Amino acid sequence: MTDLHVGLISGTSMDGIDAVVVDLAPARPEVLASNTFEFPADIHSALDTLRADPDQFPLRALGWLDACLGQALGRAAKEIVANAGLHSDQISAIGSHGQTVLHRIDSDLSHTLQIGDPSRIAEITGITTVADFRRADVAAGGQGAPLAPLIHAAMLGQDEERRAVINLGGIANITLLKDHAIQAGFDSGPANCFLDLWYRRHHPDRFDHQGQWASEGKIDAAWLHQLLDDPYFGKPPPKSTGIEYFSARWLEQRLPKWSNDRPQDIQATLAEFSARTLAGPLSAISLDRVLICGGGVHNHDLVQRISSHLNSSNPNGLPIEATDSHGLPADHVESVLFAWLAAQRLAGVRLATNPVTGAVKSVCLGSIYSA
Repeated sequence: MTDLHVGLISGTSMDGIDAVVVDLAPARPEVLASNTFEFPADIHSALDTLRADPDQFPLRALGWLDACLGQALGRAAKEIVANAGLHSDQISAIGSHGQTVLHRIDSDLSHTLQIGDPSRIAEITGITTVADFRRADVAAGGQGAPLAPLIHAAMLGQDEERRAVINLGGIANITLLKDHAIQAGFDSGPANCFLDLWYRRHHPDRFDHQGQWASEGKIDAAWLHQLLDDPYFGKPPPKSTGIEYFSARWLEQRLPKWSNDRPQDIQATLAEFSARTLAGPLSAISLDRVLICGGGVHNHDLVQRISSHLNSSNPNGLPIEATDSHGLPADHVESVLFAWLAAQRLAGVRLATNPVTGAVKSVCLGSIYSA
């Protein structure tokens, strides 16, 4: 028996849409088709403008972008279903996270916003769509993010093992597992967002392939210390963040006077910054294994830096592996997550997010949009 769902997400790197068709019937989900659909130039441009200064992004432009992203998400879903050799009537539901454009949890009234009109997704595909996964958790007093720890626990836990799962997106998040239970889950801070931002300022490509440019630079210890001094890193979990906080403006305000003379050293220091803020919370924890996923698994320089820091406190060596070898493709863990969350929502399952988000009660995540 099959239990087919589509998962869609545009993450904090804002590069495009990760899409999967996944069979959720087996104990480990079976990905039948996967792809990343790049955004057209006009969406890329609008997202880059929004990321640069969310507070100044016009409301009319946000409405247009919501509609455009909805269309792009719908087309991606339709294409990934065709790529799997399936028809829309064989898919139970689509789970779409959309694009986070606002996530402010430390304000007087916490709020979060994801765009990518789910009504358009349902209309284009003819498939029931579940979206808006964060706000029910926020309404229940939670952070609304990260949500990846839910599938990390469901799919990547192991009896008699203490594991950390690191998701390397634009923002990184960490899940601590004991057996199959979540001990904690939180956003650690930037992974790729600043690396991509600085690289694009100096190159026509959108990201530093394998971290090659960063690997050839030199770390500036004084500037690194200044970056690490941000109060976010001293906050205890539950905590979540995004590119609204770790924004282009945040970086611009902290760039040293020599940045334009030594751009490669900036990149190397930013890579070390990401690695330190990830490895730091894990350095005092006894672990049996670390699993990594997200687009950052292809940044060999960043992964090597993280590994070096983790193993400096583990002289016997700590296994650090991509999630592919544990049943979840590293590039598509989050898109599988939203396919899985759609199935949970349609089944009316209330999820206990408290260990991750701090919500005061279990909640049904997502709203349902009928085709």
